[in-house]
Amino acid sequence: MNHERTDIKQVDFADEMRTSFRDYAMSVIISRAIPDVRDGLKPVQRRILYAMNELNLEPKKPHRKSARIVGDTMGKYHPHGDSSIYEALVHMSEDYSLAIPLVDGHGNFGSIDGDGAAAMRYTEARLSEGAMTMLEHLDEGLVEFIPNFDESEKEPTVLPAMLPNLLINGTTGIAVGMATNIPPHNPVEVIDAAIAVMHDPLISIEDLMQLCPGPDFPTGGIIVNGDDLPALYATGEGKIRIRAKAEIEPGDNGKKNIVITEIPYTCAGSKAKLVESIVDAMRDKVFEEIADVRDESSKEGIRIVIEVKKDRDAENLLNGLYKKTMLEETYGANFLAVKGNQPVLFNLRTMLQEFLDFQDELYTKEYQYLLDKAEKRLEIVSGLIRAVDVVDAIIEVLRGSDTISQAKLCLTTGDTDGIRFKTSESERIAKTFDFTERQADAILSMQLRSLVGLELKKLMDENTELEKNIKRYQKILGKKSELYKVIEEQLLIFRERFNMPRKTVIDHILATDYVVEEHIENLYVLIDRFGYTKCVDANAYQKAGEETLKEFRFIAQVASNDKLCLFTAEGNMYQVKAEKIPKVRMKDKGVLLQTLSKIDNETLLLPIAYDDMLNAQFLFVTKQGLVKLVGGGEFDANRAVINTTKLEDGDILVGITALSASQATSSHTKVILLTEKKLSLGFMIDEVPEMKKASKGVRGIMLEKKDTVICGAAISDKDEDFIFEGKNYNPKKIRIRKRGLKGQKATL
Repeated sequence: MNHERTDIKQVDFADEMRTSFRDYAMSVIISRAIPDVRDGLKPVQRRILYAMNELNLEPKKPHRKSARIVGDTMGKYHPHGDSSIYEALVHMSEDYSLAIPLVDGHGNFGSIDGDGAAAMRYTEARLSEGAMTMLEHLDEGLVEFIPNFDESEKEPTVLPAMLPNLLINGTTGIAVGMATNIPPHNPVEVIDAAIAVMHDPLISIEDLMQLCPGPDFPTGGIIVNGDDLPALYATGEGKIRIRAKAEIEPGDNGKKNIVITEIPYTCAGSKAKLVESIVDAMRDKVFEEIADVRDESSKEGIRIVIEVKKDRDAENLLNGLYKKTMLEETYGANFLAVKGNQPVLFNLRTMLQEFLDFQDELYTKEYQYLLDKAEKRLEIVSGLIRAVDVVDAIIEVLRGSDTISQAKLCLTTGDTDGIRFKTSESERIAKTFDFTERQADAILSMQLRSLVGLELKKLMDENTELEKNIKRYQKILGKKSELYKVIEEQLLIFRERFNMPRKTVIDHILATDYVVEEHIENLYVLIDRFGYTKCVDANAYQKAGEETLKEFRFIAQVASNDKLCLFTAEGNMYQVKAEKIPKVRMKDKGVLLQTLSKIDNETLLLPIAYDDMLNAQFLFVTKQGLVKLVGGGEFDANRAVINTTKLEDGDILVGITALSASQATSSHTKVILLTEKKLSLGFMIDEVPEMKKASKGVRGIMLEKKDTVICGAAISDKDEDFIFEGKNYNPKKIRIRKRGLKGQKATL
């Protein structure tokens, strides 16, 4: 029996992938990420506003739980998850993201700092005044309605937006292979530009920019590349450089403060991250001029205070902050929107023209709707007025008819067959009846109070008003210029309602380089016998007593922008930036040397500043009696660890002396070598050859069997007194004190 399936189709894999991906891409573009050019809304935003309108959440009505709004939107129109719907709802309430928020939120809807909104079960919302400009006249048949995803409801394909929302509030969205990023603009400027296009559809971009000079961000700030905006508005693509607005104010103790009062729009919703970036720059020593950073923002506005150290250039620091932090950001604008189910790149004029074409369509439909409504009402009112004149005959028709349909037939056609009349005059009048269907229905439902004289006068007045309105509607619909007058009048009303001053300054500011200030401080590095290391300023060092300084095994002077070089007995040199050494008070302990460098368990012989090292000559003395002179330039390398000499197996350095150029060539500088067996040898420094760091050196002293050199140093030949300390001449405890050198000491 043959069980081969016949419902399997052979398809080309490449064709299937191409078709499926194209369908997916268009779905993302049209149904998710890119807004419609007419109302400026993405589908999820449009569905949220429509659901709120259906819930009757007008601006003057009470707020409703956000969870209810999200539930209705998801259940009826947008079955794509509650979190994305709630995020869109929250975004439409953010006054720091939109020029005219479309949702009036009640509760914790997040903040400009970057705090997230509370869960939807805790917050409430309703439509804003701005949203009503998008939803008015929705029941007048101005826009097309289509079935929802399960065909249980109807939803609008576009809202009857009578405000240019896309330009005023802007938008952002990422689709497949394309993206949109339209900045917000000032409502007054956009409306003025729209009216200008209405009067002159061929108006130039330059003339339009006289009315709408550029984006107006809700967070304010400064657009520093204003000269690039004409190209952006002409092509629909470009970059906008936005920087924070800052002022320099006097601070405490002669300091200055940089106060940020407005931030870039790109930092809206992430102000805390902006402050953190400045704090990180201060902590990482990118800007050593910063003393402190404080966020003093409140409900009154943004206030970020950057405290500048005394005697530092605040203007220069501000230039550096613009260059290296989020205080200046680039906004990539892209005027992409959907028109007729196709993504289109617009410029300023064409986007405004699309809005006006949409208004033309909306207002034409609205006034056609009003005309039809007025004509239908006039038909009824004129019929009621006529009916009052022959009310007696109508009453006899009603009383003499067996059914309502019989009476209605008489009213519309004058057919009196089967109707019983009391007088022949009433029958004669009834035969002349020719009311329309609507008039007949109105007469049949007319109440007796309509016969009162005052009620009749109302009907007469209404008839006059309807005739007047009909003529007006016909005039508007009959001439494009009259229609544009109505559109302009409504736009001017919105202009007054949403009148707000411009917040963003447009300028052309050339980038200013940040000059790193060299603020050099003289420091003293103190290392005790346990290896605890710290640095103090010159003032603290000079105030310290001699007994206090005796506690430290090594003392080295170094500039704050320099490095400290650590020479060890194992023939290595380690480098530590002075800024990494903790600057503390004299009584503080400091940190272990091993935490600052990779010196580990090696024996430190000499700490010296990097700048001093480059200009010095070094006398190396080894345990096996080898000596040599090495120029400091040999150790000029930007590495954490440098090998300083070549050592034989089992040999170590027992002495390193840093000499100035004059000391290394002086006839009064003597080398002293001391051995474990209490032998010593002295010779002049000029007998020691200068060699490379990779050499071993030359024999400085002939040692007896099992004898070793325990220390070696270069001193003035006038200082021959030495004090030996330590039981059994333990090399680790021998100290050579050079008298007459201001208490300077070297411990080996």
